[in-house]
Amino acid sequence: MSRIGKKPVAFTPDVKVAVKDGVVTVEGKLGKLALNLPPHTSAEVQENQVVVSCDDHADAGMYHGLARSLVNNMIIGVSKGYSKELQIVGVGYKATLAGNKLTLNLGYSHPINYVVPEGIKMNIVDGVKIQISGIDKQLVGEVAARIRRYKKPEPYKGKGVRYSDEHVVIKPGKTNA
Repeated sequence: MSRIGKKPVAFTPDVKVAVKDGVVTVEGKLGKLALNLPPHTSAEVQENQVVVSCDDHADAGMYHGLARSLVNNMIIGVSKGYSKELQIVGVGYKATLAGNKLTLNLGYSHPINYVVPEGIKMNIVDGVKIQISGIDKQLVGEVAARIRRYKKPEPYKGKGVRYSDEHVVIKPGKTNA
């Protein structure tokens, strides 16, 4: 039995949670999310909290905490939302947004075009900061990771795409000694 899974997930009155046939549906001011619960787990709504439980199957314990965390992330997502910020570092490196198409110039011979998925809001500040927000924590993190993957920060000058809170260790270059 999971210690995290035992904790009930509290939610505010402006969030509506429903459980039916192993599907948890959460609706709030920012949108609506649905989740198929992992195997051997179940959830029920009691007053203003969701209680996740598991059966006595051998594999049930490993899904118990996961199910509780996923439900908690959904409740936070529809009430507050999630966001990530990326920085582009390098001379001539920039990003532009036209509709749902992000264009990145990252020092390659061609621009990189990325189609922003449904449910993600993106904002470009000064051409070098990309703000990604949405209600699905997994989707926001995945979009940020995909964009960062196009040009990871290199260790000598730090050029590339990085998270705004990421610290890049810069290696010293060669010296003539």
